[in-house]
Amino acid sequence: MKRTVSAAWRFVDTGWNTGDRNMAYDEALARSFLGEAMAEGIPTLRLFRWRPWAVSLGYNQNAADLDAAKCSQEGIDVVRRPTGGRAILHAQELTYSVTLPAGRKTIHQVYNDIGRALVRGLNLFGVDAALQRSQPDFRSNYRQPSSIPCFTSSARYEIEWRGRKLVGSAQRRFSDGEREAILQHGSILCGPAHRRLADLLTVADPAVLDRLRRDLEEKTTDLSEILGREIDLDSLGECVRRGFESEWGVVFSTDHPQDVHAHA
Repeated sequence: MKRTVSAAWRFVDTGWNTGDRNMAYDEALARSFLGEAMAEGIPTLRLFRWRPWAVSLGYNQNAADLDAAKCSQEGIDVVRRPTGGRAILHAQELTYSVTLPAGRKTIHQVYNDIGRALVRGLNLFGVDAALQRSQPDFRSNYRQPSSIPCFTSSARYEIEWRGRKLVGSAQRRFSDGEREAILQHGSILCGPAHRRLADLLTVADPAVLDRLRRDLEEKTTDLSEILGREIDLDSLGECVRRGFESEWGVVFSTDHPQDVHAHA
């Protein structure tokens, strides 16, 4: 059933950018609903890509988890996300972000709303994806070195294909003391390169590293593996946009957010 989320929503595809640029852009979109900038805020679905490839660390993650020197040698950027969660290698993927005022929505309600729209878009792309309904014990999981990569487990309302994680997402709420804004962004895996993260970590125990590689291999999948072909990111992006419009009952404007782009 279609549900009207907002009368005014904006869609923007910002193409290829560096990790620092992408994360600054998302945070600027979220903060445009707060403080003196609040008049600029428009709920936005953004799609983007990463050049060069980058590893993003969660907002509170220990930077020592990552071998920064090896990343530099391989031409891979390192950036810290404004959201939580664990490390992700952004390589063969289409990344989305959604920014909106929090209103009365809980964290899980927003995850569910966005997850359903993403599933609808993936269905339009020909993939029978589904939402994860259970919630792992992340406090316990995060004590394990093998949990350093984001994609070794699925949170509730994240997206899987036949029990294997396909989309990983993270969310944060920003506040100015009076209002709250939500940023949720995540990776739609389009190829297997995310699994190379295991080779960029500072895990000394070979047994733990083997388990980590095995988990990334067995617990994740990507669209090229599912569909047996290279993924056209523009076609995928169009299906994602249509999925949000269909699930949420909105029609996006495509005005480019020049004001945010200039300051990101």
